[in-house]
Amino acid sequence: MAETIMVTGGGGFLGSALLKSLLKDGHKLRTINRGHYSELDHLDVEVLRGDLADYTTTLEALRGVDTVFHVAAKPGVWGPYAEYFDANVKATLNILKACRELGIKRLIYTSSPSVTFGGKDQENVDESTPYPKTYMAAYPETKAQAEQLVLEANDATLATVSLRPHLIWGPGDRHLIPRVIDKAKAGRLRLIGKAGKLVDAVYIDNAVEAHKAAYRRLSIGSTICGKAYFIGNNEPWPMEDIINSILSSAGIAPVRKRISFRTAWCLALFMEKLYTLFRIKSEPVLTRFMVAQLNTSHWYNPKASQEELGYLPKVSMKEGFAALKRSLNVTK
Repeated sequence: MAETIMVTGGGGFLGSALLKSLLKDGHKLRTINRGHYSELDHLDVEVLRGDLADYTTTLEALRGVDTVFHVAAKPGVWGPYAEYFDANVKATLNILKACRELGIKRLIYTSSPSVTFGGKDQENVDESTPYPKTYMAAYPETKAQAEQLVLEANDATLATVSLRPHLIWGPGDRHLIPRVIDKAKAGRLRLIGKAGKLVDAVYIDNAVEAHKAAYRRLSIGSTICGKAYFIGNNEPWPMEDIINSILSSAGIAPVRKRISFRTAWCLALFMEKLYTLFRIKSEPVLTRFMVAQLNTSHWYNPKASQEELGYLPKVSMKEGFAALKRSLNVTK
């Protein structure tokens, strides 16, 4: 049965892909974003402008909605904590409050595996992995706070679930892939730490499928209520292979130069102190969180997402990189 669905952050990479997929299912769709995204102008979607950190805006945006996909967030690894708190925590609180006031019964929240990252390898970890005591960046800290609010809100009137897709990539990505390509072209791309660290990065179509799988199974009292799920491609690759496959898709020679974890960590610490001292708003070339992520393994046990969500990736890594290459118009 077709519903009215709100996808917050529909102008983003995952949000826009999710909107396009849900449109094919015949749903009436609505999205809200802080900025204007021309891509949305050509979709049969009701597009709203506003800040979810404002409760009145949130309430009016969700009026008449049956299900919410809360995808919107402030990403990145650098910036004032208050901005991350407003975008990631306060906005989520407002959505939960509006769901209560309006009688909305389903909320699917897009979280991140970084909410459980404490700086060490995560190899075949499952959803029992605890939140760390401290975080190295405002993004994972505020996403963890928001996720806990969402999971705690699950009850007999509102069904909630949290998905943790890892490093979403593919055609149309405006963050990860362009940054890797731009740094390589500028000669500033380096591998960090030990080789062979396995990472499970999820292809965009698979990330969308995971959200739709949650949508199909989420109802008050269902097995997945009040739970979080890691979402990957379920085929971990060495980090250097992922980076060089991105470069190959763009027709760029692979990066071979590598710097040690200790050197990268010291550089990141120096840059963070420098940027803080001079109140530089742009993101440093290196941060400690970034260095720690690039020097550790990140792959997750898929059992829960397979058995409870019914999520199975449909696009392999090799198929995804072939699609990325076609999207970048690389013929060789």
